Amino acid sequence: MVYKSKETIIKEFKKSENDTGSTAVQIALLTDKIIALGDHFKKFPKDFSSRRGLTIMVAQRRKLLNYLEKTDSAACKELIQRLNIRG
Repeated sequence: MVYKSKETIIKEFKKSENDTGSTAVQIALLTDKIIALGDHFKKFPKDFSSRRGLTIMVAQRRKLLNYLEKTDSAACKELIQRLNIRG
C-alpha cells in the first residue's frame, strides 16, 4: 500500500487556503500514521515500544473525532466515510 505524503493529505482535507491544523486535517494525518504502523506490525510483531505509540495515536484520533462529533456531526460522518474508518 502506498501512503500519502503529508502535503497531499493537507491539500485533500483542508477547509481554506491556509488551513494546516484543523480537526479534519489532524484526523487524516493520524489515520495515515496508524495505517503505516499497522503494516509495520505485520513485519515486526514484537515491537512493543511502537505499539505503545500506536495506542496513543488511536486515543488522540478518538478524542479528535469526539470533538468533531460535538461541534459538527455532519462533517464528522463525512470524514469517517472519506477515511474509511470503522470498516
